[in-house]
Amino acid sequence: MGEFERRRILVVDDEERMVRFIRLNLEHDGFQVVEAFNGKQALQQLRDATPDLVLLDVMMPDLDGFEVLKMIREISNVPVIMLTAKGEEDDRVRGLELGADDYITKPFSPREMVSRVKAVLRRVEGASGSMHGLITVDERLKIDFDRREVWLEGKLVKLRPTEYRLLYHLVQEAGWVVTHDQLLSKVWGYEYRDEPHYVRLYINYLRQKLEKDPSNPKYILTERGVGYRFVDFRRQN
Repeated sequence: MGEFERRRILVVDDEERMVRFIRLNLEHDGFQVVEAFNGKQALQQLRDATPDLVLLDVMMPDLDGFEVLKMIREISNVPVIMLTAKGEEDDRVRGLELGADDYITKPFSPREMVSRVKAVLRRVEGASGSMHGLITVDERLKIDFDRREVWLEGKLVKLRPTEYRLLYHLVQEAGWVVTHDQLLSKVWGYEYRDEPHYVRLYINYLRQKLEKDPSNPKYILTERGVGYRFVDFRRQN
């Protein structure tokens, strides 16, 4: 199917016809698509679906695309392509200044949209080494980010969505300390920044499921007073 098979795209637009048009064309090219029809849904899908890229319309009721982009940038570095009205150069400049990676002017052709999405993914993944496919942590633990599966000693481990999101963000930053605040924002949303017990609770759940000895963890390490660090398996392998 190609280099971007299984990449997950979040499409945010209040026009259902536009969302359907984008979905059909992206799915035709092998992408997975999740939908949101307003800013609140977009932020929820960002946490639940952990998309690889967001297509975000500027003109939406309630929260407009710029407000949503600001909120996304508080919790995520996911690439964002803004969908702007024809001739609205100010919108394009403002979007880029707020942290958008690119923009597409409506109306656009399916070919242009898909090529822009691929170009941004190539650029971002080339720079960040975003993880896809099967990751071998060690002989015990393997994680398939495309299938959203975790394998321990050859057996599939059942993770709840929040546990998976927490593991995803820790492994993406393997070898680096991720603070309590960063994890709260990325996994639960920035409105949970004052609830550090959520992180401790779910780190404990993950350790119970993944570690051989949860009281002496080898994968998810505590950096006391700061946050957590996933073992740097890339250096070990």
